[in-house]
Order: sequence, then C-alpha cells, then structure tokens
Amino acid sequence: MTMPESFYITTPIYYVNDVPHVGHAYTTIAADVLARWRRLTGEEVFFLTGLDEHGQKVQQAAAKAGISPQEHCDRLTPQFRTLWEKLTISNDGFIRTTDARHQTVVQRFLRQLYDKQLIYRAEYTGWYCTFDERFWTEKDVDNGRCPDCQRPVEQLSESNYFFRMSQFQQRLLDHLDANPTFIRPESRRNEVLGFLQKPLEDLSISRPKTRLSWGIELPFDAGYVTYVWFDALVNYVSALEYLPPQPSVDRLWPATVHLVGKDILTTHAVYWSTMLMAMEIPLPRTIFAHGWWTVDGEKMSKSRGNVIDPYAVVDRFGADAFRYFLLREIPFGQDGDFSHESFIGRINADLANGLGNLLSRTVTLIQRFCHGTMPVPDPSAVTELETDLQSAAQSLLHQTMPQHLRRIEFNRTLEATWGLVQLGNQYIDKTAPWVLAKDPGNGTRLRTVLFHAAETLRFLCLAVYPFMPDTAREMARQLGLPYDFSQPLLKDSIAWGDQGSGATVVKGNALFPRVDAAATPSSAKPQPKAAASSSKDEDNRITIQDFQKVELKVATILMAERIPKSEKLLKLQVDLGTEQRQIVAGIGKKYSPDDVVGKTILVVANLKPAKLMGVESQGMVLAAGDQDVQGLVTFEDADLQPGTMVK
Repeated sequence: MTMPESFYITTPIYYVNDVPHVGHAYTTIAADVLARWRRLTGEEVFFLTGLDEHGQKVQQAAAKAGISPQEHCDRLTPQFRTLWEKLTISNDGFIRTTDARHQTVVQRFLRQLYDKQLIYRAEYTGWYCTFDERFWTEKDVDNGRCPDCQRPVEQLSESNYFFRMSQFQQRLLDHLDANPTFIRPESRRNEVLGFLQKPLEDLSISRPKTRLSWGIELPFDAGYVTYVWFDALVNYVSALEYLPPQPSVDRLWPATVHLVGKDILTTHAVYWSTMLMAMEIPLPRTIFAHGWWTVDGEKMSKSRGNVIDPYAVVDRFGADAFRYFLLREIPFGQDGDFSHESFIGRINADLANGLGNLLSRTVTLIQRFCHGTMPVPDPSAVTELETDLQSAAQSLLHQTMPQHLRRIEFNRTLEATWGLVQLGNQYIDKTAPWVLAKDPGNGTRLRTVLFHAAETLRFLCLAVYPFMPDTAREMARQLGLPYDFSQPLLKDSIAWGDQGSGATVVKGNALFPRVDAAATPSSAKPQPKAAASSSKDEDNRITIQDFQKVELKVATILMAERIPKSEKLLKLQVDLGTEQRQIVAGIGKKYSPDDVVGKTILVVANLKPAKLMGVESQGMVLAAGDQDVQGLVTFEDADLQPGTMVK
C-alpha cells in the first residue's frame, strides 16, 4: 500500500508576551489555507504552530506580576489558542517551548554538538539588546540603538558558549545556489545572499543564569541556559517526536514550508540552516518570508492607536471576510496596507455582491421555478454558454488553483476564483431564467440553465473552502451537497455534472450582508462624529451637487411576492448587474407579482436600508403617481444591462 505524500507546514512559534495582532493572524491563516487544500488533495498533512515561552522578557514580566514565569506563560497562552479557534485555524499540533519533551530534544541537540566540538566557551564583549535578546557588534549598532528594534542597547562582557556557525557559511551558499526555491520570494533570497557576502560569525547560544534563569539548562554546564533562538528553532523538529498522531521525524521531515515574517528571515535561513547542517539533518524544502502590514499607510503602533485587533475584526465582520481580505489584497511576500475602505470594499463588492449574490439568486430561482429540487439538465439544451462555464470551472479547480497554491500565490488563486464568480453571475444575466419561465415551452432550457448555475457554485464551493471554510460549508448546505470537507474531496478529478439531480436546495441567510461604509473594522479606529444638522432651507430647490448624490441604476425584477397583511407592498428581488437586492415597493394595488417579474426598471441604489412592515428594503423603485401608483418607470430597450447608471 502506497503512503500518501506528506506535507509539513509550520508558522513561527510566536512570542508568548506579544498580543496577537494582524501579523500573527496573517501567517497562521496562510498556513491554514495551504494545509486545508493539501488535505483536500489526499496528502498527509501536519500543520504546526505554537509559542516561544522562554527568555528575558518573560522572566521580567513574571517578576513584575509577582508570579512564576511558568504561571505567566500559562496565563497568556489562551490569547493565541482562542484567536486560532475564532479564525477557524486547523493546526494539527500546538507546541510550547516549556513542554518537557521539547526541552529534552533541545538538550540532546546541544549535547551532540558539544561532543562534536561544534560548541565552545569564550569570553565576549558586545552590545546587548534586551528586547531582541541578542548581541550586536560595534559596526551593527546605530547611535547606541539596536539596528532591528531601535531600542537602546547596553554593553556586556561575559563568558558564553558559541556555536561554530562560521564553519557552515560556504556550505549554506552552495545549498542556496543548488536550490533556487529554498528561500522565497526571490527578493528575500537575494537578501540572504547579500547577508552571506560578509564573513559569518559564530553564534552565542547561551546566557549565564546569573543574568537569565528562565530557559533550558545547558546539558554540559548547569550555570547556563540556552539562547532563546536556539531553543525556539528546534521546535520544528522536536514537535515531530511527540505531537503527531503517529510521531515520526523520518516520515514528516524535511518540512515542506516554513512560513515566517521577513523580520525573522535571517534566524531561519542562516541560524536554523547551519544548526541543521551541523546536526546532519536535511534542510527544509522552502522558507517563505512574507511582508509586513501597515494601517492606512502608517506603521502599526499602540501610540498611534491604529493596531488592528483580530478579535475585534472577527467579532464584527466574521472570520472568513478577514481571511479573504488578508490573502486577496496583496501578493503574498510583499508588504500590504490594511485600509478600512479597502476592507469594506472587498466585503461588499467581492463577497456580498459577487459570491453571495450568485448563491442567493441561484437558490432562489431553483426554489421558485423547480420547487426547490435540483433540476435535471438536458444535453440537447446545452449551448456555448454552458460549455464555456464548464471549461472555466474545471480549469480553475484542476489547473489554475493547484498551480498557484503550489507557488504560494494566494491572491492570484482568489483572483482566478472570483473570475468564475463573475462568469457565473454573467451567465445568469445572459440566460435570464425569469424570462425563460414565462413560456412553458422553455422548461428544458430553464432546467438546464439552473443546473449549470448550481454546478458552477459546486466547483466554487470546493475552491473557496481552504480560504473560507465556514462559507464553503454554508454553500454546500444551501445547495444540498453532502460534502464532508475532512475527506480528500479533490484527490480525484471532479467531473462536471456529477452533482446529480434531486437534491433539495435550502434558502439561507446572506453569506455576506453588505456593510455600511461607515462601519469600522477595528475598535482602534475612532468613529467620526456626526455633523450638526443645519436649519431647513425654505427653498425646496436642490443643486446639481445634491442630485449627483443620488445613484439611479437600471435593474431587472427577478422575483416578486406580496407581503402578508399588506395589499400595497410587494417584496421584489432585483438584479443590479453586480449584485442582487431586496426592495419593498408600494406598487401592489397597481400590479400583481406576476405582472412585474422580468421588467427593466429604475431604482435609487444608494438609499439607506429601511424596514417596511418588518421587511428590509435595500433601495427604492421609481414609479409615477402621488398618492396612488399609476405606473412603474420602465425601459423598453431589451439590450440595457442591469446596473447601468442613469444620469
């Protein structure tokens, strides 16, 4: 029996003293997407994350709180575990460097290197940064400050143990030359190559207990503890000895991908690589260093009050919207900006008007015209529109998506996926099922169209699952798909038409309700104060600027029904081109629901939502008449597309 290929992916282990922020979430969500996709393809996946719990900052914070360092770590650990649950992270292992079994492995590595005479003791004088917990040379320090964090450094002279890292410089350069994808993206690889052009110094891998006692004791000298980076980096191997269901370093190592932020690339590409070489352990296949996030063009900082709190964003907008935005907005590897306007824009345009609209209108149409049962298509009714749709869906799932995800190109994967979303919405617009339904002779064509719309959504359901797992599950539920996403659904090719007929579709809530542009994605972003109202002008005339504030758009009525207990109000579902909306119109005395379905009308599209008899209305239909409606404002031009602006 052939064992499935293994895929081992890691995030950095995050420093326990940090408050989880958008950077932590970004790396972990990215790892989660790759892990979920690989599981769908049938690979054995082990996804590791966790916490770095040793070091001087932990010791100092615990002392300030009057508790032990271990108790301090135990109190802070839930802030990460809880956030990962909120973000639906599917990690297989969660390591803490205070785990006794991890410490055993670290000490074993240290002993082996010491016995191989690759660790030695020496006197050292250098500039020490407490925040980064590392020494710097005179040429590194900039005006008495750490070159990384810009905090003041202090000069220390002490005896320490050193790892002979310098012996492995040429070997590491040779590995980089022979393995072009070892460091990614290319810009980060060039940074590492530039770093290695200077002589590589030996690495201090201990701290005297007289200065720092909170760490893993050196197995060959009880007066010292291990330097926090040597301890932390070993987690990637030590975890495999006790965390997987079937622990095995041989089966899962080397790691397929280490995902890290660009600020810790050197420690992974140089420190970790040379440590592994010294231990005669294969290097990971890829170390991928992503960029940083700013907020509205500025660096995140507590003093600026612009730190994005992932908890607040998820509570307000949901995990899937957050996951989508972070991986759609910028190419993974580049720096990005978390803009409030961009975030809300993505929710409304891509998620609400795009994917959510496609699901809502498809399920609604099947319920209305096929009694809620998935229709049976007729091959004789298939046109070029259907074959184009089928080709695009199969290409996405079987070619484009695998190609981009293997290259860790999240935004290109999502761009291609939303190309199919757009194609699906255009398909419904072009085939106009509500028009087909008016003629009983079009029944075969109508059923074929609705089946193909639903089949497009089935492919999209599988494509979006790694990125937005809750959304995919809800799509499957509404479409009546019996999908268990814990199974390798993409292990074999997904064939178009396999959905079958007879499933019951179930109308649900909107996948992504539209968000008011004034909403804020973070509790750190202040709400603007309401402007004071001006006195009412006696002149009722308006300016051209006033009129330009009104968005008038062409819309097509897809469905209509009476609102119970009202002879005047009709609830309409209208197509605005890029989205579907519900509008309550007071036209029920003039028109029956069947009279208005398929009409091309004019609506006010930027009216604030309001409730009429408990039913939300997301716009206004224009009609002639004062007290009583005398006629709808309609268009006779059949080629006029929904969503066209009227000026």
